[in-house]
Amino acid sequence: MSSTKKNKVDAVIVGMGWVGAILAKELTDAGLHVVALERGADRSTQTDFSYPRVADELAGSVHRHYLQSLSKETVTVRHRVQDIAVPYRQMGSFKPGIGVGGAGSHWSGCHFRALPEDFNFRSNIEQRYGKKFIPGNMTIQDFPVTYEELEPHFDHFEAVCGTSGKAGVINGQPVAGGNPFEGSRQREFPLAPNPDYLGSELFYKAARANGYHPYPIPASNASASYVNPYGCQMGPCNFCGFCSDYGCLNYAKASPNVCIMPVLRLRKQFELRTHAQVLKVNLDSTRKKATGVTYLDEQGREIEQPADLVLLCAFSLFNVHLMLLSGIGRPYDPMTGNGTVGRNYSYQNINRVNLFFDETVHANGFIGIGGGGAAIDDFNGNQLNNAKAGFIGGGIIWARQPGAGPIRGIATPPGTPTWGSDWKKGIKQAFRHSFYYEAQGACMSYNDSYLSLDPTYKDDYGRPLLRMTFDWHDNEITASQFYVNKTLDMSRMLRPKAMKGDAKKPGDHYNVTQYQSTHTCGGAIMGDNPTTSALNRYLQSWDVSNVFVIGANAFPQNNGYNPTGMVGALAYWTAKAIRESYLANPGPLVSN
Repeated sequence: MSSTKKNKVDAVIVGMGWVGAILAKELTDAGLHVVALERGADRSTQTDFSYPRVADELAGSVHRHYLQSLSKETVTVRHRVQDIAVPYRQMGSFKPGIGVGGAGSHWSGCHFRALPEDFNFRSNIEQRYGKKFIPGNMTIQDFPVTYEELEPHFDHFEAVCGTSGKAGVINGQPVAGGNPFEGSRQREFPLAPNPDYLGSELFYKAARANGYHPYPIPASNASASYVNPYGCQMGPCNFCGFCSDYGCLNYAKASPNVCIMPVLRLRKQFELRTHAQVLKVNLDSTRKKATGVTYLDEQGREIEQPADLVLLCAFSLFNVHLMLLSGIGRPYDPMTGNGTVGRNYSYQNINRVNLFFDETVHANGFIGIGGGGAAIDDFNGNQLNNAKAGFIGGGIIWARQPGAGPIRGIATPPGTPTWGSDWKKGIKQAFRHSFYYEAQGACMSYNDSYLSLDPTYKDDYGRPLLRMTFDWHDNEITASQFYVNKTLDMSRMLRPKAMKGDAKKPGDHYNVTQYQSTHTCGGAIMGDNPTTSALNRYLQSWDVSNVFVIGANAFPQNNGYNPTGMVGALAYWTAKAIRESYLANPGPLVSN
């Protein structure tokens, strides 16, 4: 197939989710001509986030209106290196988005900052417990940046999103009502916390009774009307219960569509091309410089887009996929430990405890807000004695109610049949009188958890699929049991009729069919050593200096929080480095 070659531009961006929108805004601010390529359709708030279409539970949670088509592009999954991987054919464990906004359109809105000790993670563990405390197969690393370096970018991203919350530490001084264990921030959140639902109110009660320190979950679901620094307007959340899997009909949930795209659409130096499936990054004869990308347009025509800068801003898995397909960096080999692209894949350790009450307790689960609720950090970061707990990594326990419905599933008390009249009776008794708490734990990286190209299966475009090799390790199973037990112990004082937890058991395997989180991390990680990382501290490829790869793929391991706040901060960090250093002197920003 012959290609049509477009005129060269300053920068080409692959993917128009949060990261793509941030980089496009920052680089057009600097005067660059930017072309953004999005494999899905365009989405704008007025036409695509309108009622009643946006609140269609069948379309959002069954037909997966906002998610990619797995018939065209997916991943294969296996537990161990010696296993044969099989394709991920139905949305289960995680939900990659498609279309303008990406996963930033259908996310819930939980918007955390990483803790300061999450950045020097390996060094901190070694200092506290000794080097021998870390298992030999665990490949955790320090980030090559600090919390203090990223703080201004955390702050700016929260302002762009209109994040609702309560500070716990401002300029080193404790503030009542917030998270006392958080890193110091320069100012209060843009908006006050959202109102609580009943389960959250009871969470505060139970947590305080146990001596813990509950605080409002930082939520990019606006608690009041708001205008962000770009002049984009947001409205207050009305607890409709349609956050996760849906766009926001009230302009209340932060998304690229609401918070950045209205500005970009007016810029002459910004060009958005949708239904553009990027096939590869093109490299010159030296393999050290990218010349642009090749993609298929909506008519299936092959297009070459030359550019001085190539920014991979897709979902984390597919950033890694493009690097492997394009020959950027050396693929990771788990047998030798050599190579960097695909290395240190990690996930999130999610665990749930359901609480069931009698008919005097009206939890009303159909009411919901994606990011609202309460959390505790008493078992996260340096608050947790890992030696006593018996595992590495921290986590949070939280109360959250993003909205429930008959299609999305209704939890029933233990002993309830899974079908028939008794099941219907259990559903009726439980739906309005139950809620859940979750324990969200970190996930470590290991030498046998990685991403690679599948030798058997190909996508709709003839390319090898991305292969995921991942399973739970003893460390994460022990952590799961610890956090579920802590949640059950804390909740007993609320005197529910019944409780059930889903702690992982020894020998349990990763179940790709059950939703857990879309927090896939690693595979093209940032670091200070090109032999153990694919990207330098500015998320610039060590091997191809005009390629930057921005997303959760850069995490050396995952912490106990949702990754979006960190991803946004890293995007602004990278944009600053490009604007202030790279453009003046194109080339490696860190000596190799």
